[in-house]
Amino acid sequence: MTNAIDGLVSGLDTTSLINSLMTVEAQPQALLKASVAKSQTLISALQGLNGQVAALATLATTTSKPTSLDLYASTSSSTTVTTALSAGAAAGQLDVVVGALAGSQVGVTAAMSAWPATPAVLTIVANGVSTEISAASISLDDMATAVNAAGTGVTATKVASGVDAGGTAQYRLQFTGNSTGAANAFTVYQGTKADVTAATAPNLLTTTGAAVIRTAGDASVTLWAGTAASQTITSGTNTFSNLLPGVAITVSAVSTDPVTIKVARDDAQISSVASGLVSSLNSIFATISTQTVVTNSTNAAGAAIMSPGVFTGNSSVRDVSQKLLSAASAPINGHSPSEYGISITKTGTMEFDAAKFATALAKDPTTVKAAVQEIATRVAAAATAVSDKYTGQLTGQITGQQTSVKNMSTRIDAWDVSLATRRATLQSTYTALEVSLSALKAQSSWLTAQVAGLPSSSTSTTG
Repeated sequence: MTNAIDGLVSGLDTTSLINSLMTVEAQPQALLKASVAKSQTLISALQGLNGQVAALATLATTTSKPTSLDLYASTSSSTTVTTALSAGAAAGQLDVVVGALAGSQVGVTAAMSAWPATPAVLTIVANGVSTEISAASISLDDMATAVNAAGTGVTATKVASGVDAGGTAQYRLQFTGNSTGAANAFTVYQGTKADVTAATAPNLLTTTGAAVIRTAGDASVTLWAGTAASQTITSGTNTFSNLLPGVAITVSAVSTDPVTIKVARDDAQISSVASGLVSSLNSIFATISTQTVVTNSTNAAGAAIMSPGVFTGNSSVRDVSQKLLSAASAPINGHSPSEYGISITKTGTMEFDAAKFATALAKDPTTVKAAVQEIATRVAAAATAVSDKYTGQLTGQITGQQTSVKNMSTRIDAWDVSLATRRATLQSTYTALEVSLSALKAQSSWLTAQVAGLPSSSTSTTG
């Protein structure tokens, strides 16, 4: 703020003087602002760490479930039979011979130039339901449009079919079932539902010149072909579910020789789950280490300075690291996790030895999977205790820091009022000083003028 009478009488730089005094007065507020900035940096770092630990808690909880490592992979000896796994899959093997593929029905009418009767009506019988359809005219285009709008599961298409003896363009209506399987067969009659019931409506797909191009049929596979146990299974689609528990197969071609379907434990996927758990732990340890380290540097004058990390000296964060490390590395039924390729390093992180894990898993899958689930259970408990949104250790520290920042912000606001009052007081004081000096200067000038106006006296000497 500029002083309106800056140096008017005294010649003092009143503004600079007040600003210097206010800088000293504002030191406590500046310290509070620095503390707020430091706390906000810590809060941000703690929130980031808490998010990582919460993600670890979720991952570990999932891994700790009894069926989390019941992981399997399926293979087929032929590219014409593909497999898909779902919950409940188990190891097994099955040979199948594909006897037929599922198909939808296709039929065409005899050639015609227009619908052969007025009104233009037909009835489609599909899935036991008769649907009567009326076209806007005898135009085959109108009939195809009406069929396609009826929602019977049958699509009609007008197909060019040359010309008749008189040169008139001829067309056929092709009717195609939208779904495969024998249950989706249909019949198309010329006439109303009543005509169909009375058996007076002609079947448009069996009249002279018409044809059923493809019948609706089921897919079929034969199990244990050539043996006394041979059994044929059918499906309305080319997919067969649960021939083996949790395994669906989809066929795309008929086969002569058996196609072998195998389901085996997926050791690579199990290893990936265990490795992912270790990687998630190490990511947290790396975050803590990076933000705890003290860095050395030099200032502008070349002097050495040390800059502590945001977590340096934070015992709560150090405790979090120790709890997670202990949960992951503690013995399991008297056996160290290192026996399964999960070990603690000299630097206080975890290491996953994929080769050692694979060897142990192949030798004793039950024990190894149980060990991974035990580690996951302990890590989940530790991570949840740290990151729980209500009672978590880090959550509590974050909340405490946020409360502290709120209190300091309130004090900073109070200092704004106090400093504004102090500045106003200083300005008033220096303004009064200038006024007083101005009055004294005026009085001095008056006295000087009075003295100057007094008559002078002289002394004469006679010789």
